[in-house]
Amino acid sequence: MIDISDFRMVAKTFFGLEDVLSAELLKLGAKKIEKGVRNVSFVGDLGFLYKCNLSLRTAIKVLKPITNFKIKTDKELYSSFYNFPWEEYISINKTFSIESVLFSEFFSHSLYFSQKAKDGIVDRFRKLYKNRPSIDSVNPDVKLNIHLRGNICTVSLDSSGKPLNQRGYRLHTNVAPINEVLAAGIIKLSGWNSDCDILDPMCGSGTFLIEAAMIAQNYPPNYKRTHFLFKNWKDFDSELFDSIKKSVINKTQSFDFKIYGYDKSPLTLKKAILNIKEAGFEKYIVLKKEDFFFTKKDCDKKLQLIFNPPYGERLSVNVESFYKNIGDTLKKNYTNSIASFITSNLESLKHVGLKHKRRIKLYNGKLESRLVTYELYKGSKKNKT
Repeated sequence: MIDISDFRMVAKTFFGLEDVLSAELLKLGAKKIEKGVRNVSFVGDLGFLYKCNLSLRTAIKVLKPITNFKIKTDKELYSSFYNFPWEEYISINKTFSIESVLFSEFFSHSLYFSQKAKDGIVDRFRKLYKNRPSIDSVNPDVKLNIHLRGNICTVSLDSSGKPLNQRGYRLHTNVAPINEVLAAGIIKLSGWNSDCDILDPMCGSGTFLIEAAMIAQNYPPNYKRTHFLFKNWKDFDSELFDSIKKSVINKTQSFDFKIYGYDKSPLTLKKAILNIKEAGFEKYIVLKKEDFFFTKKDCDKKLQLIFNPPYGERLSVNVESFYKNIGDTLKKNYTNSIASFITSNLESLKHVGLKHKRRIKLYNGKLESRLVTYELYKGSKKNKT
């Protein structure tokens, strides 16, 4: 049942994480969930919007659609934005910005589209109040997200502001660190259910480790974040927000297993230590200076491995031998384990020498990648039928 105070929202995500995000939303209590490509729409109230921004691990931002128009010409574009009651959403003494994404035969230049939309908005304010709000493209009080597909223009308020992957803990990074939202999605796609120890054998600055710790304890990833753009909205309810914030932190849980991180670089481990301390999970994560290819699982209990092997400028060795070493190390030294890793070097996977259980298409930044998962038994899985 939809309450009168409910409205539709859209959570943006990365390609391949739509199912994970849908499951997160269902668990949080979203209604009427509909999966798109790189987004999931759903229904909830204002408190649920606050909850999503605090708690969603695989959302980049949460949008609140406020209107839509049919637009084919410059004149229709200007008049549609001129006639909408923006004064209900933007105050004269506040700043705003516009971000446009176009998939249309009628308009192809997003900056031009944003400029014409802005003209309609500020001209309306000038007519009504002889004054207008200013544009601030860097740190606006209100951010409008415009999506044009064909002739259908949807205008949304960006409730998040800075992307939700910016959790605040990653103060020190290496070359090409993995995005936090993607890392959380990979952990979920690996099948790990916080039911065993987890190891990142090439941990870098510790992103997988920290995201795993938050998942294991049901810790809201943006709990420590101080600012969301919805705090600038005219209907922001600070008491409701404080109540939601208390409710999500009260749902944290204990975790009975260990999270391990290996890296062979002392400098890299120092960065990971600082990030883990900033996140507040140092007592749950064990770091060791180790070269993965010379390590061995020290007991027979189940273990989950998740990692992002170096690539591009991070990988200065022979690709074929590097990925063969990954396969050999997993097969010989990590039996009774499940290993998942992401790579954009698709050719390299044939050198691993193991039969994958799952292979999922993702994007690491702009690089098309695969998340591969291997179940490791005694002997080579490739020999099993």
